[in-house]
Amino acid sequence: MWRPVQPVKHPLPPVRWPTAHEAERAYWFSPLNSGRLCLADRTWVPAMVPWRATEEGFVTEEVLDWYERFADGEPGALVVEATGVRDVPSGPLLRAGDDRFVPGLQRLVERVKTASGGRTSVFLQLIDFLAIKRRPSRDAYFARYLQVTDRHRRAIGADGATDQQIRERLAALTDEALEAVLSERELEALHFGLREHVTDTEVAHIRDLPRTLPEAFAAAAQRAEQAGFDGVELHYAHAYTMASFLSARNTRADGYGGDQEQRLRLPLEVFQRVRGRVSPTFVVGCRFLTEEVIPGGSTLEDAIFFAVEFARAGLDFLSLSRGGKFEDAAQPRVGAAAYPYTGRSGWECMPTVTGDARGPFGRNVDNAAAVRRAVRAAGFSTPVVVAGGIYSFEQAEEILRSGAADIVGAARQTLADQDWFRKMRLGLGHTIRRCSFTNYCEALDQAHRQVTCKLWDRLDLDEPGVRLSSDGRRRLGAPRAAWPVSAT
Repeated sequence: MWRPVQPVKHPLPPVRWPTAHEAERAYWFSPLNSGRLCLADRTWVPAMVPWRATEEGFVTEEVLDWYERFADGEPGALVVEATGVRDVPSGPLLRAGDDRFVPGLQRLVERVKTASGGRTSVFLQLIDFLAIKRRPSRDAYFARYLQVTDRHRRAIGADGATDQQIRERLAALTDEALEAVLSERELEALHFGLREHVTDTEVAHIRDLPRTLPEAFAAAAQRAEQAGFDGVELHYAHAYTMASFLSARNTRADGYGGDQEQRLRLPLEVFQRVRGRVSPTFVVGCRFLTEEVIPGGSTLEDAIFFAVEFARAGLDFLSLSRGGKFEDAAQPRVGAAAYPYTGRSGWECMPTVTGDARGPFGRNVDNAAAVRRAVRAAGFSTPVVVAGGIYSFEQAEEILRSGAADIVGAARQTLADQDWFRKMRLGLGHTIRRCSFTNYCEALDQAHRQVTCKLWDRLDLDEPGVRLSSDGRRRLGAPRAAWPVSAT
């Protein structure tokens, strides 16, 4: 994970938890009724990938337990992990690219609804991603992966050489010399692993994305509705396909890249196809970035433009994030794939207590406030969701009362204590496990290991019926809260 040259370690801010009476009157725990989006309160659990699905993308008992445990805390909304819209291999991540996935997703919704007493609205986050390969060894890259061209022959003055001779000559060059011989994309494939870009329009399936993705998202959303979800969140954020279309670095020349209007074209077409496929009461929102935090990337100005146009198009909520890009990711070791949360933009997405002087808490709030002001000034009441470094009741209340957002989400703090919303409502804040914002959980995600929290994953490992991680060292779910009689 990125750290500044002169890192600052920030202490957790002091907190004062509300009494039950204060919570009852709080803005955070008040209902939200805005068009199709109706929530019991304004608490929101953003999508987190727990690495508990099968390799084929099916729901497992571990997946069901994971979401049931979050539903125990009765959040207003729970967003289920990034779920692939295309039926392609993607490791132990959920998929909705075929009807065979619907029964498992239906069981997931039933678990959430039962555990929360019907209080929690549950949304499925829909995502598309392009291929990324593991970083090859230098020898393997030149022997197997590099496509030799006349450009390489001319660059090293070997016009009559065979492909094999060219490969051997290139492999013998220093990294400095290769800078003048290989293209930017070839250097990326050598040092980071081959990654598809939305600008690779010479590749047929990437050129055709504007034709294929609207239907893929629409079909997946229809399956989500069949499974009983209250709505979907279209994933237009971070390092993935739709975010890459929105990015200022998208230079496609086919009407789907370049200026803001063209970069927005496919995300709007996806939304319109989804909206036309689901029922009139089904919620369709999206998650996107207030800024990419990479050189040449999208800025707050772009986000404001996108937000107003998303609201104009009729999206039911706008969930805001920042950063999380491949372009500044740390170089992976040989045999591993690049991970988009290891550079500065990744830190901005999930900031830790060790960072710059500004610190990690509520880092996206100012941008969210600017986005919401622009949406309201344009005459739209679309709810805005903000997350990132949310740690306390008073912090969330100030965000809402200041008009920076309409809904406040918390991922890591909710992972630390899935019951914290319910505990606050009952006046039991003193029992809340506070996230330490060290990103232990994110490190597990980066390693594609089952995600847990260090505050509870070694507790009571011998508890009857507890499920353990694949390495047998950690529990997969937090211990149940010992509720007072009045709370049951």
